[in-house]
Amino acid sequence: MSAVTVLRESAPGAGHDGPTAPQDAREVLLDVHAITKSFGDRVVLSDMSMRVHAGEVVAFLGANGSGKSTTLRAVNGLIEADSGDITIAGVRLNEASPHRRAEARRTAATVFQKIHLVQRRTVLQNVCAGGFARLPAWRSIPPLFGRDLREEAMGCLERVGLADRAHDRAGSLSGGQQQRVAIARALCQRPRMILADEPVSALDPKAADDVMRLLHELAVSENLGVAAVLHQPHLARAFAHRVIGLRGGRLVFDAPTADIDDVEVASLYL
Repeated sequence: MSAVTVLRESAPGAGHDGPTAPQDAREVLLDVHAITKSFGDRVVLSDMSMRVHAGEVVAFLGANGSGKSTTLRAVNGLIEADSGDITIAGVRLNEASPHRRAEARRTAATVFQKIHLVQRRTVLQNVCAGGFARLPAWRSIPPLFGRDLREEAMGCLERVGLADRAHDRAGSLSGGQQQRVAIARALCQRPRMILADEPVSALDPKAADDVMRLLHELAVSENLGVAAVLHQPHLARAFAHRVIGLRGGRLVFDAPTADIDDVEVASLYL
């Protein structure tokens, strides 16, 4: 395949494999335009552009060091891009005040490979932590969470199928269950979008399948945008509406899942 970036569009619902593209919700929740990032002399992102729409799962594929996670970290503020523009939920971050920029970034909840649950606390207490930004500081300890937040957190646990484990210690759950709790915690943040940075890398195949199916169902049923960094092309094919391929910090292709062939995917890892 040519090294030239391939950008392909298809009509909503077109394609023969994988999920069909969302048909009724095309609001742009994330617009990344020409961002670059270097660490010293090493360029890790070069002129990277992509979008995520409401109701859509976008999977990032590429070898280690290709720029997948760096893109998400530039979006959620863990790093700052050297140049380019990022717009989240209509807010152009470069032009926004620090307060407005923080508000916009809170609409994009992040789920990490390392799950970061407090193992000794209950599942419900961990999910309540997703609502911390809406609480005054003095109410950010478990006994003071309040009834409304606890009820909202229970609703989030119901959405991920774990309401029956609400009062168990988080450390007693399997890895796949803990990642579903982390997704429930993200939902308690009331996001418009979920950024999933290698969310299934530490899970067994069955748990990985379950987590990706959950993210797909949330995108479709809740009209969320989902951007997921993956190392498993078969999961991208099964659960993503679009696939973005990166190699050496550059965008190689951005296309509907059904339009990506094995040769194009394999080229990312050469």
